[in-house]
Amino acid sequence: MEITTWYLEQTDPAAIRPSAGPGEPVAITRAEVPSPEFNRFLYTTVGGDWQWTDRLCWDRQRWLDLLAQPGYETWVAYVRGTPAGFAELDGTKPGEVELAYFGLLPAFTGRGIGGHLLTVALRRAWDLPGRRPGAEPIRRVWVHTCTLDGQPAALANYQRRGLTIYRTETRDQDPDFTGQPAQ
Repeated sequence: MEITTWYLEQTDPAAIRPSAGPGEPVAITRAEVPSPEFNRFLYTTVGGDWQWTDRLCWDRQRWLDLLAQPGYETWVAYVRGTPAGFAELDGTKPGEVELAYFGLLPAFTGRGIGGHLLTVALRRAWDLPGRRPGAEPIRRVWVHTCTLDGQPAALANYQRRGLTIYRTETRDQDPDFTGQPAQ
């Protein structure tokens, strides 16, 4: 099986193209208290259909070490009090923010929530230095996605919000890939 990975970026916050928004109220809130259990729930629930496996073997301390870093933020979309999706922003490198993880819980896809959440996540990436005294201004926000991630909707959403492809890679994937961590 062949897997294509697209790397996308924005180099100016004016490039954000907001979504029309969902047809229902959505609250997007920063999870300010590092919670390995909550982030693991979001990661496994959103990524379960997309073969997200790199963090499945992490213990609680490794999750906590990641989430407690200055500049690492989790933003969560809620519909009527229920988590609908999330975005993890990795702003730990000077001048850039990676949209490290982004997605919706399966029950919330196709409702316009993803475009809205991505719009908010990009805005929060660009204004991250305002929440982190002493951080240098952001020059670049970037993300990568691949054929294993909700395609073609994921790539199209990133492009509709104003991210542009700067690199594409194609590689072969083991046809026996099960999505389970190595034993």
